[in-house]
Amino acid sequence: MAGTTTVILGGGVGGLVTANELRRRLGAEHRVLLVDKNSKHVFWPSLLWLQVGLREPRAITRELAVLERKNIQVIRGEVDSIDPTQRTVRVARQILEADFLVVSLGAQLDPGLIPGLAQAGHNLYSLDGATEIRDARKAISQGTVVVLVARTPFKCPAAPYEAAMLLEWDLRKRKVRDRVNMALYSPEPGPMSVAGPEVSAGVRRLIEERDIAYFPEHQVEEVDPDTRTLRFTNETQAHCDFLVYVPPHVAPPVVTEAGMTGESGWVPVDRHTMETRFPGVYAIGDVTSIPLSMGLPLPKAGVFAHRQGEAVAQSIGARVNGRGQAAIFNGHGECFIEAGGGKAGFGRGNFYAEPSPTIKLYKPGRHWHAGKVLLEKEWWRRWF
Repeated sequence: MAGTTTVILGGGVGGLVTANELRRRLGAEHRVLLVDKNSKHVFWPSLLWLQVGLREPRAITRELAVLERKNIQVIRGEVDSIDPTQRTVRVARQILEADFLVVSLGAQLDPGLIPGLAQAGHNLYSLDGATEIRDARKAISQGTVVVLVARTPFKCPAAPYEAAMLLEWDLRKRKVRDRVNMALYSPEPGPMSVAGPEVSAGVRRLIEERDIAYFPEHQVEEVDPDTRTLRFTNETQAHCDFLVYVPPHVAPPVVTEAGMTGESGWVPVDRHTMETRFPGVYAIGDVTSIPLSMGLPLPKAGVFAHRQGEAVAQSIGARVNGRGQAAIFNGHGECFIEAGGGKAGFGRGNFYAEPSPTIKLYKPGRHWHAGKVLLEKEWWRRWF
């Protein structure tokens, strides 16, 4: 198949991996286009270190334009519309026509869905928000620190628990922990419930061992920024002096307007090939929803976007080159769980296992933390 064009929407984990893997598999006569509204790629897992001063913003970002050296065409601009039937995309007044289209636009963060949330706290899930936390945390010497999950689903299920443990460690390091209360509120029935009761109980132990009060099944409905009051749908209230929040996640409107989302509000795909109901159109990462047999969806996590991107690139490469085999995404994944003090836990397993995911959680140690540091270094070396 000569002279094909693959358009990849989104320069996050999934889009970056797909573009690199496709470029490696395809000859120069085939175009690989990567579209993103931002000029920089952010290594999202390192935001957790940024919030407590262990990283600087410049250390966890790279210019996407660097990919041009690999013959990956980078187009900066907002995606205005998608026609999945024709495989066309309108970006910054130009129309891109694709033989293959990969939608990796992620989840849109929408703090405004909870009245008062953005005014009362700091968004853990953005570069600016994590930088604000880094600077503002230095003033904490007493009162109550709250980490809040605003709604489910949200990406990186471990992140709010990691954030709480890292902030708790930072308070101890600054010798003010004995004057500061900590609490974590979430609408989930337990931490990382999709990973099973043993993993959920293990993460909860890590939180409570650090004297962080945990309140599951608490769905926030509004926040009063003047009185610093959180109000929940179960009619309870809580006070906070310092608020770190995970904002509500929604599918990008351009994807919804294209008719690509299903009843879940996210893009349904074949759980193995990641192809949508539109031929030649794939979706990967946080923009998708893949139901599991135990009733919950596959978590939104970078490791899955990464492996889905690899599988899609191999499949497109096989179709274009007329040789090789299509790949499948098998539901396996893993993640580090930062616990503070230079230690991290580690969980891994098969989320496609029947009748429920089979995940093992390893207790925190310095070797797991070192593993995440190496992952961060390998990320920049391999993909940039």
